[in-house]
Amino acid sequence: MTHPEPHRLNLSAARASVAVAVVLVGVKLWALWMTGALSVAASLADSALDVMMSLGAMAAVAYAARPPDDDHAFGHTSVEDLTALGQALFLMLVAAGLVWQATARLMATEAPQLHSEGAGLLAMAVSVALTAALVVWQGRVAKATGSRVIAADRLHYMADLLPALGAIAALLASRVWGVWQLDAGVALVAALVLARGSLAIGRGAWDALMDRRADPAVLDGIARIADGWPGVRGWHDLKTRTAGSRIFVHLHIELDGDQTLREAHDIGAGLRRAIIEAYPEADVIIHKDVVRET
Repeated sequence: MTHPEPHRLNLSAARASVAVAVVLVGVKLWALWMTGALSVAASLADSALDVMMSLGAMAAVAYAARPPDDDHAFGHTSVEDLTALGQALFLMLVAAGLVWQATARLMATEAPQLHSEGAGLLAMAVSVALTAALVVWQGRVAKATGSRVIAADRLHYMADLLPALGAIAALLASRVWGVWQLDAGVALVAALVLARGSLAIGRGAWDALMDRRADPAVLDGIARIADGWPGVRGWHDLKTRTAGSRIFVHLHIELDGDQTLREAHDIGAGLRRAIIEAYPEADVIIHKDVVRET
């Protein structure tokens, strides 16, 4: 089953993402109208895409929270990995676009016609503040729930900070010194950060879709719990896989064959609760075997 607290956190982060993206579109539209700056236009395009990305992330989080059914006995959390993989591919395209745009600006020979830089600076400063606050919240949620969708959405907004800062730098340099090439370097750095993060998110989503085992630290933690659990004579065949923010755990434990069925059940149930307490995102199945004779 899906635990309500991680789902609530994921959904709150997804809703905040959509709300911030819509506000940023409005702020940057006004800044573009006031300044005519291409750097602001590029940042506006990013925010417009953010709205679509964030709506997709919110839909994925809501769908992943649906309980298991006859067709999906293990739940729907894999949709998070599918969405994260799609976002990673999209982010790679955005990174390539940033490189293309930055290169074109560096090669340009004529300065763009900028005006009302002060108004643009104010709008972009508000944009950076809202984006930074969202990134902090998404980071806390992603760490608490392990959601790859929230992590991918957070990465997108982190990448947006650099173009926004580049727009501020461009407007400031244009107003004070008449320099207009400054934000191209920032855009190149943003593209590299975005590409690196996209590869990490995409690789994690791909591994989950291919039923790769859980993180070795999780495996070690489960092993330590099983090793010290009263009544467990041994264990074997620890198997895990991930799907979205969920970890599915199968474990065989070896018990004394002379004890009662109730005693054996209590040992297995207690061990299962202990594992879930340590890893709330885990879905645990314990198989009970009679202790092996040596």
